[in-house]
Amino acid sequence: MSGETQSNTPRGNDAIQHAWNSIAAGYDEFVTPTHMWLSNEALRHVDLRPEMRFLDVAAGSGALSLAAARRGAQVLGTDISPGMIEHLNDNASTHGLTNLSGRVMDGHDLDLDNDSFDCSGSMFGVMLFPDLPRGLSEMARVTKPGGRVLMVTFGSPSKVEFLGFFLTAAKRVVPDFAGIPLDPPPLPFQVSDPAKLEQAMSNAGLDAVRVDTVTETQEFESAAHLWNWLASSNPIGTKLTGSLTPEQAASIRKVLDDMLRERSGGSGPAQLTNPVNIAVGTA
Repeated sequence: MSGETQSNTPRGNDAIQHAWNSIAAGYDEFVTPTHMWLSNEALRHVDLRPEMRFLDVAAGSGALSLAAARRGAQVLGTDISPGMIEHLNDNASTHGLTNLSGRVMDGHDLDLDNDSFDCSGSMFGVMLFPDLPRGLSEMARVTKPGGRVLMVTFGSPSKVEFLGFFLTAAKRVVPDFAGIPLDPPPLPFQVSDPAKLEQAMSNAGLDAVRVDTVTETQEFESAAHLWNWLASSNPIGTKLTGSLTPEQAASIRKVLDDMLRERSGGSGPAQLTNPVNIAVGTA
């Protein structure tokens, strides 16, 4: 493992750390590579320039951090999971990005000085926090006055096709499959409504908040590919796939293969889309 790591996580976070550590390798293999287009699109909204100091909160294995470092920014990626930070630092080393380092840190309580970054961001990270207002307030606190705070979140769960494909296939095989509750929505979708996201950022003391919704397109070669992506994407995805028996899982993958083949027209990977909110506010 390369780079610096520092643990700043209270004991109560052991279960959260364990959950994310257990999927860190899969997240790095299956999920991070699929978000590189979105990372660059999000950074375009904050006009990140070389030599700026950029903080990536709940960075995972570093899709947003890598994109920021490639733009010449001085980047610190933080995550509660030591496993994720190990992969982030390995990715920085592999790609020769000496301007990127990772540290283990709880985004609810950043061990960082006030007003120390030109820009802070989080892609599919702070949206998962049990105390999202605190996470946003921490991002605002460490961002210099006049600096930008960036949040990237999933849009409406009903329009997230990778989830919809999985749930449709699962219910065909297991009609009483519970899926995910939507009232209230699970943490990944707590600010899927652009108005709620805008309000949350304003409540954190950010000014001139703007939320744009874009469409992310992801390619899946097979049911196994989509299954591995979902199982590695976050602990909720792990729970969804892990709640099925091996026989049920095999049958669902067969249905998924047919669905993906139909979407692709029988040639090449299937393209699935999902809405993404890109929100920017001024500290």
